Amino acid sequence: PRRNGTSGETIISNIDCMGLTMDENGSLYVTDDVKDEVRRYRRGESQGTVVAGGNGSGNRLDQLSDPSYVFVDRDHSVYVSDWRNDRVMKWMEGAKQGIVVAGGQGQGNGLTQLSGPQGVVVDQLGTVYVADLGNDRIMRWPKGATQGSVIVGGNGSREQSNQLNGPIGLSFDRHGNLYVVDWGNHRVQKLNIHLNV
Repeated sequence: PRRNGTSGETIISNIDCMGLTMDENGSLYVTDDVKDEVRRYRRGESQGTVVAGGNGSGNRLDQLSDPSYVFVDRDHSVYVSDWRNDRVMKWMEGAKQGIVVAGGQGQGNGLTQLSGPQGVVVDQLGTVYVADLGNDRIMRWPKGATQGSVIVGGNGSREQSNQLNGPIGLSFDRHGNLYVVDWGNHRVQKLNIHLNV
């Protein structure tokens, strides 16, 4: 085996995590899909603080059910894709419950619905972008909107440039390019959608 002299350090143990992100202060935000919560770990902390969910699995506004991906904005609001509830929740810093910012109208393919949401990113205007895994599409939900719009996909799980097959991860750059992990097609797609970053 090749070795380069670098060894890893376990900083969080005993967790069933799917997604994590870091804020500008270096705090880690980690989803736990068994405990149905998101915890913030400041540097040096081993226990962390629950910042979303943590009240058992369910669909109340203070609960999550299999949270997967997480995003934190500049105000330290936590956005989490609540997989089994087919919604994206926003938890403002210090909040005891979240608000639904995308989906939450049951599983489906309507513009008010999601099906197994995964990756989530938010621009400076509060527009939510979500990888809608079960519908093979990326949706955009403007701040305060009751329905979203499809920006790519949702038209069959094929390999054309306007199609996706199981999108799971999202990231955007400062130039307005959205990067999509198109899991089922074994590729990363780059989309220029003029984000407000």
